[in-house]
Amino acid sequence: MGLHIEWLEELLLIGAVVAIITRRLHVPYTVGLTLAGIAVASAHLSVHIELTRELIFTTLLPPLIFEAALQIRWSELRADAGVIGLMATVGIVLAAAVVAVGLHAFVAWPWLIAIPFGLLISATDPVSVIATFKETKVTGRFPFLVETESLLNDGTVAVLYGVALAVGTGGAAGVGEVVGRFVETFTGALLVGGEVGGAVLLLMRGTDDHLVEITLSTLAAYVSFSLAERWGFSGVLATMTAGILMGNTHGWGFITSRGQEALGRFWEYAGFVANSVIFLLIGATLVEQYVATALVVGALVVVLALAGRALAVYGCCAVFARTSQRVTLPHQHLLVWGGLRGALALALALSLPPDIPEREAAISATFAVVAFSILVQGLTMSPMLRWLGELGSPAKSG
Repeated sequence: MGLHIEWLEELLLIGAVVAIITRRLHVPYTVGLTLAGIAVASAHLSVHIELTRELIFTTLLPPLIFEAALQIRWSELRADAGVIGLMATVGIVLAAAVVAVGLHAFVAWPWLIAIPFGLLISATDPVSVIATFKETKVTGRFPFLVETESLLNDGTVAVLYGVALAVGTGGAAGVGEVVGRFVETFTGALLVGGEVGGAVLLLMRGTDDHLVEITLSTLAAYVSFSLAERWGFSGVLATMTAGILMGNTHGWGFITSRGQEALGRFWEYAGFVANSVIFLLIGATLVEQYVATALVVGALVVVLALAGRALAVYGCCAVFARTSQRVTLPHQHLLVWGGLRGALALALALSLPPDIPEREAAISATFAVVAFSILVQGLTMSPMLRWLGELGSPAKSG
């Protein structure tokens, strides 16, 4: 179902009011949006929009991925490439394995659903945490680690999830075919994102109109995503690639200085709108469809997801304990607790094949984990920052 303009008006009005209130109360914006969605649904006031895989993937996810990717700088990424890369690859596999093995052992989920679910629930969304960092003036290396690791692990999860489903439904068999499918999906997404981003940059070079530059950047976000998905690659990884490429061309003459400023403001607003719609709908959907369903499985998945995240963070960071990329123990605690789940996990859960076993339980469990991460982890991040004495301190200190 699409976003009809009058329904979008209602959501944006609610989002604007929530933004004003949460700023005054020093509460994460996404927490306020989710609570507002719950309140709207509890009052039996329908928002007229169904939270579907198509809505998230085709409309809301591309601007969120692209806006975050634009902020990544090569110089900072190179400095922490080892620890970020390990957490976004090996860390994801470890986290997913904990969830998959736990569900198979404790509630007898077949591997056909346990493995892809373990992967999708390992995708993190740092929106609430980054908002808390801004509110509490946390700067430096640590916020960069949180956002970049989350963005890259989203790309990894999207690729591995597609491969896992292909294997489970007979699309690939044997180690060679699985590896081949992974390489094809990964490299295909990188090529699509790079080619779309490069083509858009070349077009931008022919104009000094910042409005045209914004328009072309919007095409880059959506075209890279849709082409990659259409050709069987990862739309998330393709859009991320296009965003990183376009965000690292300062001074190369592709984008005017006025265009750079305009792009930053436009994509900040686009991210605000997308997050407003997503988190309001998450709150409303929790009440309308998924409250009081699969509570036992939901609680188990929350525990398993946290345990998997802890193994991934502590295990991967231990590898770099004696290097220049060392992450201090307090920051490791924050990386574990700040590994919130959000839009991508929901989109992947909603895209599970209709005939896969335990599909409805998996969707309910995903909503349970997302709700816990937003309402519990999101609300406690600021107190945790104060408790660990990390407000504004550098990540390499201690």
